[in-house]
Amino acid sequence: MKLLRYGAKGRERPGLLDAEGNIRDLSAHFPDIDASVLAPQGLQFIRRLDPARLPRVAGRPRLGVPVAHVSKIVAIGLNYHALAQEGKWTLPPEPVLFFKATSAVSGPNDPIRLPPGSRRTDWEVELAMVVGRTARRVPVGRALSHVAGYCIGHDVSEREFQFERGPTWDKGKSCDSFCPLGPWLVTRDEVRDPQNLDLWLAVNDGVMQTGSTRDMVFNCAEILSFVSHFMTLVPGDVILTGTPPGSGFTREPPCFLAAGDEVRLSIAGLGEQKQRVRGFMSP
Repeated sequence: MKLLRYGAKGRERPGLLDAEGNIRDLSAHFPDIDASVLAPQGLQFIRRLDPARLPRVAGRPRLGVPVAHVSKIVAIGLNYHALAQEGKWTLPPEPVLFFKATSAVSGPNDPIRLPPGSRRTDWEVELAMVVGRTARRVPVGRALSHVAGYCIGHDVSEREFQFERGPTWDKGKSCDSFCPLGPWLVTRDEVRDPQNLDLWLAVNDGVMQTGSTRDMVFNCAEILSFVSHFMTLVPGDVILTGTPPGSGFTREPPCFLAAGDEVRLSIAGLGEQKQRVRGFMSP
């Protein structure tokens, strides 16, 4: 299944994408795509529904973050072999963890807003896992049973804030609009192998990143298990699993996003995002 949320920001409604690409409204059954939907019993309930009997949504409404009430975003750094080779970095002995603020989440096609003072805002396409069952010290062999599904994540990063404003990365990772998710959540049963997905990102039609999740240093099961040994993961939590080579700060010469740029990114079977970069706008 492909679950989504559609409508104006802050007033999204739950829906699913049917086999013909139509949005079908789920609000008669669930108030939102939240923990109750992501739990195994919630997903099983939706599977029993006939999409043709659900109201068809007219037009092409805005798509929001496919999961409501994200409680935390855990991200993994330096998790592709080719990225380490590109930057001549030593592979980490265990996953490198950092966080993105939940206030950074945005819809898959919402604009990216450059923060005040930004000079080095960068792109990173990533496979995102969405937790569906509470996970606490889960062994690797059972880790993926705690995943509700997968979606595209865009780990937008301001590199000056990240690397030159103190020892932690979170400042460069958590600006508003710096975590587009979606366009929809593809449930785990439809992703046969999360370690065999091609992904790419383009800026102004120039392809900047290509790769495959086959190249991950730590696979999805290892990542979820590892994270669950340091914190409890709850339904709706998002884990970003790292990015392939080709980010702006690793290129020669480095290049970064500017107002007016268009970014497109995709992962096989999970859809596509498209964002326009905008200058800072006060609340």
